[in-house]
Amino acid sequence: MPSPVEPERRAALLEELARPDVPYRDPLARVEWEALSLDAPWLPEAAVSLHGDPRFAALPEAQRRRLSQHELLGFLAAGLWLEGVLAARLARALPPAPETPARAAHLLGELREAAGHGLLCLELQRRAGLPLVDRRLWRAPMLNLLARRAPAGSIPFWACVLMAAEVPDRMHRYLRRRASEAHPAIADLATACAIAGARRIAHARTVLERRLAAGRWRRRALAPLVERAHRELVEILFYPDPAVYEAAGLRPGRVWAARARASARRRAFVRELLATALRSLRLFGFRLRP
Repeated sequence: MPSPVEPERRAALLEELARPDVPYRDPLARVEWEALSLDAPWLPEAAVSLHGDPRFAALPEAQRRRLSQHELLGFLAAGLWLEGVLAARLARALPPAPETPARAAHLLGELREAAGHGLLCLELQRRAGLPLVDRRLWRAPMLNLLARRAPAGSIPFWACVLMAAEVPDRMHRYLRRRASEAHPAIADLATACAIAGARRIAHARTVLERRLAAGRWRRRALAPLVERAHRELVEILFYPDPAVYEAAGLRPGRVWAARARASARRRAFVRELLATALRSLRLFGFRLRP
C-alpha cells in the first residue's frame, strides 16, 4: 500500500483544487490554437507507433507526419470516451449540495475537468478537420463492463477511474518534457490535459486507499478483471487500429498495425512511458504490465 505521506499530499491537493476561490482557467485558453498546423508532425518521432520501422522511414515525410496527427487524435479521443463514461457515472452520484457541499464540490470539480479535456479533443479535431476513425472502444468488453457496470463505490470502478486518468497522463507528461520536439500547440494541449487530470488522479487514489483498507480480499478476487481492463486500455491507447493507418494513406492498414504490434521498439517505448504509472498502480495490489 502507498506510504501514509502520499495520502496527506493528495488530500491537500484535493482541498486546493476544490476551493471555490481558486481561479479557474478555461483549458481551451491554454492552447495557442492559431499556431496549429497540419504541415508539422504532432508527436516526437519516438512516440509514433512505427518509429524505427525501415519501411515506415522510407515513406514520404507527408505520410509520416499525417500518421502522427491521426495517432494523437485517436489517443485523445480514447481518453475523451472513457472519461465521458466515468463522468456520467460520477454525475449520477452527485449528492444534494446543501447536505454534503464538500463532496459535491469535489465531484463537480472533476466533472468540470473532464469536460475541459473533452473540449480540448473536440477543438483539435474541429480545427484540424481530421476524422475520428478508431472505434475499438466499443470492442473493449472488460473496460466497458467496469466503466459502465461496476458499482460506483467499488474497487473495480475506482481502479478503472485511476487507470483512465493515470495511463494517458504519462503521454501528456512525455509531450510536455519533449516540447521542443512536438508541435507547440500540441505541447500546450498536453499541459492543459495534465492539469485537467490532476484532480481525478488524486481523488481516485484517495478513494482506492479507503476501499482497499476495508476489503483486501475483494482486491484479490477482482484483480484479474482490472488487469484485463488495463490491457485493453493500453492496446487502444498505444497500438492504433488499422483504420488509423488507412486514414494516413498507409495501406493495407492491417499490415502496418501488425508491424507496430510486433515492434520491439514500440513495446520498449510503452514500457518506459508507463513505468512510473504501473509502479504506482501496483501499490494497490494489481499485477499490471504494459
